[in-house]
Amino acid sequence: MRQVARLNVNPTRMELSKLKTKLASARRGHKLLKDKRDELMRQFMDLIKENRRLRTEVEAAISEANRYMAVAGSVMQREVLETALMLPKQEVELEVGEKNVMSVYIPVFDAKYRTSDANDIYSYGMAFTSIDLDGAVSSLSEVFPKMIKLAEIEKACQLMADEIEKTRRRVNALEHIMIPDYEETIKFITMKLSENERSTTTSLMKVKDMVLKQSHNYH
Repeated sequence: MRQVARLNVNPTRMELSKLKTKLASARRGHKLLKDKRDELMRQFMDLIKENRRLRTEVEAAISEANRYMAVAGSVMQREVLETALMLPKQEVELEVGEKNVMSVYIPVFDAKYRTSDANDIYSYGMAFTSIDLDGAVSSLSEVFPKMIKLAEIEKACQLMADEIEKTRRRVNALEHIMIPDYEETIKFITMKLSENERSTTTSLMKVKDMVLKQSHNYH
């Protein structure tokens, strides 16, 4: 365990006043950072739950799409399958923004589709393709927004975890280093000033006695 250290300052009333101000500021900062850390942890845990739920759904949908595609590949000729998927009708543009969550700027992904027609996910005619290919394309199209949301949440989790760790280190530094050192130094200066005050009072009493004696002898 770290030993409390006394700061190297002159034991004066001015330094004492400065240290008391710094201590009050450090305590306020410590409380604010603890509150921030706790709120970050709460939001982080919510994101982790959402991440797990989305990941389960995405993995299930991709597995379903893979099953459809495996069946389509077994009943369709390779050249026909490749030709069917060669020229997609639909295009997607991903816009990346950000939002501020407890001083953490996390990404916000927004998919913009070229057309609003739901049937444009099929880039082929239905006459020479398997219904299983339709199932694969449909499954992937439905899960695509969830994949984008999952990527957004996973990045947010990473950034928030980094911020939580930074905040935790700052809380610990204030709690276990700065605040105890300020308190120890204030205690030392207060004792030193009290000693000096007692010493000064004693000296003044001696001087007073000497003056009184001299005055008495004079009379």
